[in-house]
Amino acid sequence: MSCTNPTCFFCTMKEQNIVIRRSGIKKCFKEMLSIDEQERVLILSTLWKISMNQPEDPEFPSLGIFKCMVSLLHKSINDKSWVLDGQNIYIPYYAAHIVGSYTMNSFDFAEKSVESGVIPPLLDLLRGKMSWVEQRVAVRALGHLASYDSTFETLAVHEEEVVKLTMRLASRCSELVYNEFVAIRDSNLRVNYHKNLITRGVGGLEMENRKAEEWASQIQCWSLHLLNCFAIRGRSIDLICNQDFLKDLSSMWGGLVNHTSPSGIGLIRILCYTQIGRTKVSESKEVIESICNLSRSSDDWQYMGIDCLLLLLHDMNTRYKVLEIASFHLLDLIEVRKLGERSKLGLKITKALLIDFKNGKSSTKNEIDRRLKEIWVTKVDKNRRERSMSDENFEEKTVLVNLTKQQGNHSFWLGDIETAVKKYTEGLKLCPLKLRKERIVLYSNRAQCYLLLNDPDSAISDTTRALSISKPTNSHAKSLWRRSQAYYMKGLAKESLMDCLMFINAFVTTEKGKHGKIPYYAVHMIKKLMDSTWFFASAKLKLSNETNSSSDRNSSNEEFTMDELAGLYTILEEPGIRKDNDATKRKVNRYGKKKDSFMALSI
Repeated sequence: MSCTNPTCFFCTMKEQNIVIRRSGIKKCFKEMLSIDEQERVLILSTLWKISMNQPEDPEFPSLGIFKCMVSLLHKSINDKSWVLDGQNIYIPYYAAHIVGSYTMNSFDFAEKSVESGVIPPLLDLLRGKMSWVEQRVAVRALGHLASYDSTFETLAVHEEEVVKLTMRLASRCSELVYNEFVAIRDSNLRVNYHKNLITRGVGGLEMENRKAEEWASQIQCWSLHLLNCFAIRGRSIDLICNQDFLKDLSSMWGGLVNHTSPSGIGLIRILCYTQIGRTKVSESKEVIESICNLSRSSDDWQYMGIDCLLLLLHDMNTRYKVLEIASFHLLDLIEVRKLGERSKLGLKITKALLIDFKNGKSSTKNEIDRRLKEIWVTKVDKNRRERSMSDENFEEKTVLVNLTKQQGNHSFWLGDIETAVKKYTEGLKLCPLKLRKERIVLYSNRAQCYLLLNDPDSAISDTTRALSISKPTNSHAKSLWRRSQAYYMKGLAKESLMDCLMFINAFVTTEKGKHGKIPYYAVHMIKKLMDSTWFFASAKLKLSNETNSSSDRNSSNEEFTMDELAGLYTILEEPGIRKDNDATKRKVNRYGKKKDSFMALSI
């Protein structure tokens, strides 16, 4: 059937004469409010797809699409009866999304949109005049406009309000989306147009929840991007450095949903490039601890955590506020050679820690002094001695190291964990720095002993040292698995999850892993950790507490029993050994007789 509407947008798009085509599209944009509401939504949906697929095509921006979107946004925000009529409810989402897509990569389009007046209606959406769905596309579009200097200045007229609104949205988005959407378990009771926009009518409740998590995470990431645009220009630093917000920021994580975003640590690093930012960050113990944990993880953004600590250590006004905790964590990283594109990172860490430590002497307190001396011995004294070591002496030490390691292994199999620790420690003191593989084994084996002795901090330290000297960095599978268990014991689910995922990646790349299944204990661990690191975990807990309904938490946050923990952290390499447990010792002895046991200590 042929179209009888002479001003039909879709017929105009097919017009071969470019002059007639452009004239028709321009007229359609001007008359958009007078078009039938169903046809209007179809047009907006089409423009939405085109703007995403061809965001740099100048045709529509040159014909007045931004003025059209502004008029639609104003109508939606100011005329409640109109926006609730039929399918008009979809209009503000599409309009704001179209603005965001065209301004994403083009400075010219961004300027044209600002001249058309897009900022006021986008701010109204950011204020929450409609719902979180529209807030998502508004903060996305505003973030793109803030990326360019000229359009940033127009937005910065509303600087304080924008920053405060964005901080609040970044902190509350998980709670907002969970309470208003995910917590409603009956899909029929959820806002219908939210469901349709989120899933495009595909999938049921599970798909809706999965996409809602993705959208909520995007709201947070795009909010942080908008704040980055202010912080990187040195604007509103004092406002952003609100202590409560900094604590929220340190826990913000793109996770597995938005793994390409540095999330909270990205903004914290920008803040650390400013004097006010460093001062405020150094005053928050919670933030510093979070940064330190990230610096000893296998997260993609580990280097950002290290950068923050180095910036704080180089500033004499903040150095001594963070030196004690930073030295505890960075001590394990002094031998990192390369992390991603960054080389000689361990050397930079060493220099930062030893700024006021000359010729083996320091003026700091005892515990810090001990750590700095250990760095001095490892990186300076031991290197000097080994450079002058004869080949004969080197071979002798190699034999002694292997003998000591075997003695440690023997003590371990007998269940004498304390003696095993002493032997591995003795081996590490004897071991030349260039015997990298032997040192990895000694550190990793000693870490296993610390796990069995219920000392996760020492286990994390040793596994981190093993991973720091592995090639490439963070690639030694056993150490990843052991550190994952240690982090779990400390309640650090995010760090534990990243190590567990890296362990599985390392496992499947081995010849054995390519032809076998992922170990069940790793799958079991990941299932637990996925629940704990779920984007809505804290929002669910808060809502559960408010409604006095703790039963909902049991299924997704149950704790490991002691039996499960013992199985998890001993199943891969060594059997569970307790000095006071004869039955376990007998089991260890049985395992020891199996020469082909996959739980052997040696590598």
